Amino acid sequence: MAKEKASRTRTDEMHRKLRGDILGGRLVPGARLKFPELSENYGVSVGAAREALTRLASEGLVKSQPHLGYMVTPLSHEDLADLTRARVEIESLVLRMSVLEGDVHWESRAIAAHHVLERAPFLSDEDPDHPTYEWEVAHAAFHMALIDGCTNRRLLDVARSLRDEAELYRQWSVSFGQEPDRDLPGEHRALLDATVGRNADLAAHLLRDHIAHTAQLLISVATDEPLVAGERRTNR
Repeated sequence: MAKEKASRTRTDEMHRKLRGDILGGRLVPGARLKFPELSENYGVSVGAAREALTRLASEGLVKSQPHLGYMVTPLSHEDLADLTRARVEIESLVLRMSVLEGDVHWESRAIAAHHVLERAPFLSDEDPDHPTYEWEVAHAAFHMALIDGCTNRRLLDVARSLRDEAELYRQWSVSFGQEPDRDLPGEHRALLDATVGRNADLAAHLLRDHIAHTAQLLISVATDEPLVAGERRTNR
């Protein structure tokens, strides 16, 4: 029992670190993930690495190819279009259900998450091209809080997984949230107001627009060829 628990702990830790390296850009889209290298770099067994990759594949952050093994999910226009369509339909549905089913405790969590997001620094002098880690965490927590009132756990899990996949694209965008004609804080405030105001139709509509607007920006970083290790795509 103790041995099994220790194995799960190592797998969980491996999953957390590898996921962080992917979303943090330290492992680039298209990079091969080889078991011997992963075992050495993260100090885990091949079995733990395999289990962690299986979980990441279910989250859409890595892909398995026959005879080639695993790789960080490449960015492509086709994939982003499919992902956006799925998110628009599913996440707006889950938000609608959240508005209709959520209780007052859910409302308070959503308001608190927005409060933290509003006060998180968006950019830093160290990296003026990308949102800060603090803002990224607060942003993810806010969107998760909005849909957490949904009582259908399966739909909620799907919506969360799709957001994780979209995060991979956002991490590689050099201008997310910096478009001169976009009021990102205003979009978040309007989403919160419609949600806690129990206007399910408006909340779903605003979220659909919010997702689609972001996707139009992210298409600039998508490529139909995997990026090679060490290469970082910039806007053209």
